[in-house]
Amino acid sequence: MTQVLRARRLLTEQGWLDDHQLQIEDGVITAIAPVPPGVTARDAELLCPAYIDTHVHGGAGVDVMDDTPDALDMLAMHKAREGVACFLPTTVTAPLEAIRATLARIARRKQSGGPGALVLGSYLEGPYFTPQNKGAHPPELFRELDIAELDALITTSQNTLRVVALAPEKPGALEAIRHLRQRGVRVMLGHSAATYTQTRAAFDAGADGLVHCYNGMTGLHHREPGMVGAGLTDPRAWLELIADGHHVHPAAMQVCCCCAKGRIVLMTDAMQAAGMPDGRYSLCGESVDMRNGIVRTTSGGLAGSTLSLDAAVRNMVEQAGVSSQEAIHMASLHPARLLGIDRQSGSLSPGKQANVIALNGGLHLQQIWIQGQALPL
Repeated sequence: MTQVLRARRLLTEQGWLDDHQLQIEDGVITAIAPVPPGVTARDAELLCPAYIDTHVHGGAGVDVMDDTPDALDMLAMHKAREGVACFLPTTVTAPLEAIRATLARIARRKQSGGPGALVLGSYLEGPYFTPQNKGAHPPELFRELDIAELDALITTSQNTLRVVALAPEKPGALEAIRHLRQRGVRVMLGHSAATYTQTRAAFDAGADGLVHCYNGMTGLHHREPGMVGAGLTDPRAWLELIADGHHVHPAAMQVCCCCAKGRIVLMTDAMQAAGMPDGRYSLCGESVDMRNGIVRTTSGGLAGSTLSLDAAVRNMVEQAGVSSQEAIHMASLHPARLLGIDRQSGSLSPGKQANVIALNGGLHLQQIWIQGQALPL
């Protein structure tokens, strides 16, 4: 069955097309063409590629680590309502058995499917960190890097583990990075006190980028550029960015764009309080408090975010001054390239999955189609 979606403007990798339409068959885009003369109806003001959230811990009151049968379904529906067609449920530092159980649940959900956004696999954030920039991660549960342990986690995930985050100054980090890349796993660097030189060595070994750039790492100083300086200046590095205005000041977002506009990956780092009212929640097994949408630990540190990916896109336009095209690519095409799935997803192009969102002129979500199927919002 052929489906046609028409828009006043349609975003491709090359830019906006006025009065164009998508043709979709069996969940795949088969053609992009001008709207035929005389056809006045439009399905959207803007048709754009749906977003990909590569790093999310929870939302709608559920946590990725929850051992409940519907937690990932609820999270997938929550993500779809913010324009996300695909996402990586992300673990936190926890006892190894809890991490294994979570990776196995994510693998089962990826294979079985379900409502809402598609599960692409898992993202392991912790326990391979160092204490100095631990964030909300409990340092007593940090572990040393061990190749056999990493292989066992990949096996537990049924080869659906897509990203491992680690601190590059840990013993054996460079060997672990090389091994994970050989296994097809992306490596991101964070929750670390690494120097500029150590971070560059990790990129040389095959690391792909920085976990939530600026947060949980050594900052930029004019005599020691730190992890931030390495990420901003190394053209190989993808930079995750929490564009909520709290984790990263708008001016720092602008600096990131000046140095690495084509390498920014917008993600949410959202936790279970996302989409929920202010109150008490938990992260990494600890109680945290959300006030005015900002989540903090008992010591006052930031504890994940409540950001939605569609809001991140709008924030980049309004606070960092990038174009709508650039901001949307940061939440769709760039994460697809980071994960190596840009031949199947991440932009509107014939042959790719029909993961599409309709936005109004203010970049607010109006509708989402995942593999050609419209989802209720």
